[in-house]
Amino acid sequence: MTDEFFMKEALKEAQKALRYGDVPVGAVITQNGTIIARAHNQVERLKDPTAHAEMIAITQATEQLKDERLRNNVTLYVTLEPCAMCAGALVWARVKRLCYGARDPKAGACGSLYNIVKDDRLNHRLEVVEGIMEADSRAVLQDFFKQLRKDRR
Repeated sequence: MTDEFFMKEALKEAQKALRYGDVPVGAVITQNGTIIARAHNQVERLKDPTAHAEMIAITQATEQLKDERLRNNVTLYVTLEPCAMCAGALVWARVKRLCYGARDPKAGACGSLYNIVKDDRLNHRLEVVEGIMEADSRAVLQDFFKQLRKDRR
């Protein structure tokens, strides 16, 4: 399985967020090439500011593995660069590898605005691959916000 295959799965999750009016971000977590968690943003649906796709996926994966650390060949695929909250959770969970689609210049904490996942002052750093299916990831977000602005007029 390729990074593109798993990012397509994350994009499917992003589409699910649209049903509830949530920002369309999707995530999947794999271990040794097998999906062990999948999630999408549920901030609006749950009225919970922490209900980001990454956070929900991490919770699912730790439950699946029965361990608060996700160290063994675990990769998180997410359609948008994680924010500071999610990047911190990735460090605490000891995720080995992060692959994301679109950069987030306003809130991205994995290279754009901050780089929490590579900070030498922390006790864990992640391998980061950015730009996987970037155009598709960006398009889903741009379409969502374009429609949101149109609906508010």
